[in-house]
Amino acid sequence: MPRLTRDRLTWLTYAQLGLWGFFLYGFGPVVPLLRDEQGTSAAVAGLHSTGIAVGALAGGALFAPLARRLGRGRAIWIGLAGVAAGVAALGVVRALPATITAVAVIATFGMLVISGVSVVLTDRHGAGAPAALTEANAVCAGAGILAPLVIGASVDAGWGWRPAMAVEVCLIALVALAAVTFRVRLPRPAPAAAAPGGPPTAPAPGSATPASSARGPLASGSLASGSSPPGSSAPGFSALASSAPGDVASGADAGRRLPAAYWIAWVLMAVTGSIEVCLSLWTADVLRSHAGMAAGGASAAVAAIVCGMFVGRVVGGRFALRYRPVPLLLAALGVSLAGFALFWIAPVGWLAVTGLVVLGLGNALHYPLAISIALAVAGPAADRAAGYASYSMGVGFGIAPVALGWVADGVGPHLAFLLLPAFIAAAALLAARLGRALCPAGEPAPTTPATTNA
Repeated sequence: MPRLTRDRLTWLTYAQLGLWGFFLYGFGPVVPLLRDEQGTSAAVAGLHSTGIAVGALAGGALFAPLARRLGRGRAIWIGLAGVAAGVAALGVVRALPATITAVAVIATFGMLVISGVSVVLTDRHGAGAPAALTEANAVCAGAGILAPLVIGASVDAGWGWRPAMAVEVCLIALVALAAVTFRVRLPRPAPAAAAPGGPPTAPAPGSATPASSARGPLASGSLASGSSPPGSSAPGFSALASSAPGDVASGADAGRRLPAAYWIAWVLMAVTGSIEVCLSLWTADVLRSHAGMAAGGASAAVAAIVCGMFVGRVVGGRFALRYRPVPLLLAALGVSLAGFALFWIAPVGWLAVTGLVVLGLGNALHYPLAISIALAVAGPAADRAAGYASYSMGVGFGIAPVALGWVADGVGPHLAFLLLPAFIAAAALLAARLGRALCPAGEPAPTTPATTNA
């Protein structure tokens, strides 16, 4: 079983993703409050998710060229600076077009953070990348627990939601100060790869250890079968792609076709992203209309989902080192379905919140496992694959919440939420298809996982 070594760079990337989580999970409870403030319908308020989708598309297009030119580290910091500027603008503007535009700007820069953190951790930890990505998303969820609670307290105190969202800017400044104080540097652009047959070029000083280093490439394990080269990969990663030092940053991925398994994972991320964003944006409405909770309490209760996700990701990081990704993902989808059923039938607040915690436990592993599979099979095209992954988020964020809001305007948010089990079922079918795509025909699955000294 591979071990996960958490150095200062790893902790910094965890914190950076957590900063995005504070906004993402905090903004969900804000949407119903914005709807009341602006006097719009649920479907119109759902256009804020369309703004997130547009930003995701823009950020996905920007990441790969920005990472090649400036390096992944600078791309992440540019992303965080843009998020801070967008949050500051959101706190000032009032009109619907302006708030949607501000959200789109935040999402554009937020996608640089998500993409950068994903590829840095994949490159840094190789075989341990699924666990590292799960832990990073645990920190993201942990920050997301705080945001709805702060917003709910601010609303109950009569201050509104804007002072609570301003905390995001302060947190970004604190993390940047900590990085400077402790001299933690993110990867710089890597030099061009060596010519075929020649020795590999050494990475730039301060850059992340390449995925093909002694820890072994994440992309060269066995995602479906569990077979792996000795001493290199985690259980569940076979030789689906290979990479050489400097390939990603030097543009060696240009023109490389991404495999079918990547695109199945891409659609899977769109579907699971739809589940998460619908819950983030409309759960508070269901708690108000069906479970009888007050506005402030309903906004704060959204933290129950994120609390479940935090616990699920902390525990899931251990599971990701032991079990194959696809079966683990199918199990997580089953837990999500059970949690949704409890939440949906609950007539009182405490029982609905319990269902949300269980739902969060299942949702915890959806994105980390899907993105780790997607980046693994992409090989040296990891930067481009990470950028394209942002498009899947754009699809999920842009269509599902608006569709749910439109249905909610007709039948109410409680009945409209029955769209979510359909999303979970679709995700399970895609995960099963992904497992077949990753396992070569006729290849037997081994009975014991490989071990490694990471």
